[in-house]
Amino acid sequence: MLNAERIIEELVAVCHRVEAKGFVAASDGNISARLPDGNILITPSSLNKGSVTPDDLVEISLRGDRVAGRGTPSSERELHLFIYRHRPDVNAVVHCHPVYATAYAAARIPLSERLFPEVIVGLGKIPLAPYATPSTSEVGESIAPFVMSSDAVLLANHGAVTYGKDLWDAYFKMEKVEQIAHIEFAARVLGGAKELSSDEVSELLRKTGPYDGKSAPAALSPEIEITEEEFQTIVREVKKRLH
Repeated sequence: MLNAERIIEELVAVCHRVEAKGFVAASDGNISARLPDGNILITPSSLNKGSVTPDDLVEISLRGDRVAGRGTPSSERELHLFIYRHRPDVNAVVHCHPVYATAYAAARIPLSERLFPEVIVGLGKIPLAPYATPSTSEVGESIAPFVMSSDAVLLANHGAVTYGKDLWDAYFKMEKVEQIAHIEFAARVLGGAKELSSDEVSELLRKTGPYDGKSAPAALSPEIEITEEEFQTIVREVKKRLH
């Protein structure tokens, strides 16, 4: 894990990036990272992410108690803490309201079709969590069915959350979620995207080379026809190997 000073630098850089990309507006969104001592560094409430400086960040414990920092920790801290408590492998969480992904969340449509090879290998299906009142513990609880198996979740009427091994990993997953939503939306305008078949997915997972420099999954027997349940099991196993 990076030292605290480097984590602070990267957290500020990611804050500025999400604002520049239009993933947030006004004081929307919240970003956090796990510190070497186990505490969490999180963005404050009521501040535009493009204006965040190191002095604005707030340190909290895994219980949610403020440890250091002059501001009020994000009102969505319970979502972040829920993820950290259940995923010791996660060191960063990004919650934003990117336009296309949030449109799918508002329409309550998960990004679950098998459309993009790199997404099947890297993220799997992106589920939709049921609506929960923002700024309450309900938001964290809403992703409980998905937190162990997914690194990206749409929040009904409330945007998206992604998480990963570090800040840039979590951020780039958010970038990918928005790209997927944008492309899928465009495909619907053109008459609808065409899903990969089970055979095509099976062939993909047999022959996949390294994605983003990561190891490919183990080969599968070409005679195997995979069911939906088996497909999800394969995706979870591939994600473990990619991490």
